[in-house]
Amino acid sequence: MSTRSASVVKNTLIFASSLMIACVLLESARASTTVGARLKDIAAVKGVRENILIGYGIVVGLKGTGDSSTDVTAKSLGRLFGKLGLDVEKNAAVKSKNAAAVIVTAKLPAFARSGTQIDVTVSSIGDAASLEGGTLLVTPLRAGDQQVYAVAQGQVTLGALTDGKAAFPTVGRIVSGASVEKDVDTNFSGKKSFRLSLNNPDFTTAARAVALVNSELGGKFATARDSATVDIVVPFNYDGNTVDLMARIENIRVVTDAKAKVVLNERTGTVVMGDRVSIAPVAISHGDLSIQVKGQAKPERLMEFKPGPRADADRGLLNANATVADLVKLLNALGVAPKDMTAIFQTIKATGALQAELEFI
Repeated sequence: MSTRSASVVKNTLIFASSLMIACVLLESARASTTVGARLKDIAAVKGVRENILIGYGIVVGLKGTGDSSTDVTAKSLGRLFGKLGLDVEKNAAVKSKNAAAVIVTAKLPAFARSGTQIDVTVSSIGDAASLEGGTLLVTPLRAGDQQVYAVAQGQVTLGALTDGKAAFPTVGRIVSGASVEKDVDTNFSGKKSFRLSLNNPDFTTAARAVALVNSELGGKFATARDSATVDIVVPFNYDGNTVDLMARIENIRVVTDAKAKVVLNERTGTVVMGDRVSIAPVAISHGDLSIQVKGQAKPERLMEFKPGPRADADRGLLNANATVADLVKLLNALGVAPKDMTAIFQTIKATGALQAELEFI
């Protein structure tokens, strides 16, 4: 290869690299003009999550509001007294309305260590009228692997309303009522790579996140596997220091994207939609209400609404930029009932004129 040819190839490679960097920086600049969400708020690190703990326990000290005829509670008290050294007959049932059988649940935080205090929820499983004033006895809490990770005990609080009465007297909480007894085995700082899972999968959001992470780290370290998964390789300068890397990455702001969607509450008539939901040309007749979305030869689109005798409003006209939000405003102005609004949106969606996903709650 001649010197001139080698020079041309070299210049071409430099130009291509510069163009790639420019594209990434342009994408970042566009994203920065809009306030986006932090990466930590739209994605979760695989393996970094809470774990559910559950256990069975006894609440004592109730003022005659405990279980009255539950065999489980009676047998549990009998076994408890036997473990405490009291002379009771084998499998003896001890009945007391001052005690209640409960299920204790808690959430074990990610990276929890021995000695960490966590809150617990106490729920009655018998016919106890109230857990007010009760004390939860020592209760082991197990995870899905049947290992004991925490032990709970303490005074049950119900949380009263303004009138001094509890809304649900059979459910209470114990703040910092459980102590973690076993560490959760993780070696996050030694990871060579990790995976981010988007809370709301979307190809555009995933691509933007990858571009911004690579721009922040100055190389191709992030790769989108699908609309919900972004894999990140730990750069060599962060080897053994993944915590600092995550602290840097998780604060990157990403402008999220999502499919157009319309959510309608059939009971209240509340309609929530995005800002880019459009309606194609369509004509509907519902009762004494006629609705038309007209297509014209010009780029403009005209929406025409003709109210029936029940409405005094004039005919409404919406321009080419009209969206579902404009349609909802006009329907409300015409006094359309929630059930009629539901039927109208269902009809528009069935014809394919509503360019969005329709969901009813």
